[in-house]
Amino acid sequence: MKKLAFSTACALSTACIVTLASSAAPHAQEAAIYSGQDRVHPVWAREAMVAAQEAVAARIGLDILQKGGNAVDAGAAVALALAVTLPRAGNIGGGGFMLVHDAKSGETKAIDYRERATAAATRDMYLDEEGNADSELSRYHGLAVGVPGTVAGLQLALETYGTMTLAEVIQPAIELAEKGITVTADLADSLKGLEQRLKKWPSSQKVFYKEDGSFYEPGDTIVQGDLAATLKRIAEEGPKGFYEGETAQKIVDAVTGAGGNMTL
Repeated sequence: MKKLAFSTACALSTACIVTLASSAAPHAQEAAIYSGQDRVHPVWAREAMVAAQEAVAARIGLDILQKGGNAVDAGAAVALALAVTLPRAGNIGGGGFMLVHDAKSGETKAIDYRERATAAATRDMYLDEEGNADSELSRYHGLAVGVPGTVAGLQLALETYGTMTLAEVIQPAIELAEKGITVTADLADSLKGLEQRLKKWPSSQKVFYKEDGSFYEPGDTIVQGDLAATLKRIAEEGPKGFYEGETAQKIVDAVTGAGGNMTL
């Protein structure tokens, strides 16, 4: 699959025009010179391109492509890496979806692996005693947790369209979780902003804040040992290592402990 960003000629020519205009009218520079093109930094690619919200995960996707993997292999590797590097969005405990385009056939297929409601879910479980919607129950409670779909979805995508195994594409994520990631300014800000929610649960406070409860700052290292162990079980056993056994039981225990109704 070939992707090509738009030409940099436009940006370059705009910069030249701005430079010429500024030199011709030096006394008009009361405000900073700004061009809309300054917001755009085009990137060229001959064969493929990876774009993600977090740079380390995007680099992992590129590494997979350079090793001979295809777009689905890279996409799965990025998704799994984001579970480590972008904890507020990347996940294995939630779900997602994927569009796969086959250039040869011209077909585009969708894979839906969003979370599913628990078998015990009911129509009115997010209503309070007076029948009003309760956002605490639907967003921050054990009842808000759906049955995760990510691991099963990525396995399906790899089996159907990929060239690599789940064990292969998950390895970079395991290393990131085990060795630790460097906290970026973005991650530090998000953990500060989500302090009230994350410190509600001892398990998440232990991972995302220092022992004394203080914040991780840019440049610090966060190690996610429990996540590394979970990812290893998936690598060794496939989806069964997530939906059955130790990991599954821990998920159920955590959800029911928070008032949810998920079962094995």
